[in-house]
Amino acid sequence: MARSTAKVEELKTPTSDDIAEQLAVLKSDISGLTDIIAEMGKGKASDLSQAASARARAAREQGAEQLERAKERAADLQDQANDFVSKQPATALAIAAGAGFLIGFMSNRR
Repeated sequence: MARSTAKVEELKTPTSDDIAEQLAVLKSDISGLTDIIAEMGKGKASDLSQAASARARAAREQGAEQLERAKERAADLQDQANDFVSKQPATALAIAAGAGFLIGFMSNRR
């Protein structure tokens, strides 16, 4: 609790000056606490901003890695399809015709 330099025992009858002095001390203490809380809030905001930036950077890096893996997988599948078509062109043509017929048949049956 805020106290002035005078001790409680010495204050037999408080005066309005004593109350004004105590209020001034309280006002000063509250102002100091407000400043401290504001600085803490700024520090927390900075910490949260840095944490969010770090998470966003990690997510971006992870997304880039996933995209690279997907590209590699798509390239592998394309190579496999090209090899299959070059080794067995008749079978590839039959599969393509069958898939086209199936898709056409299903799209006309509503």
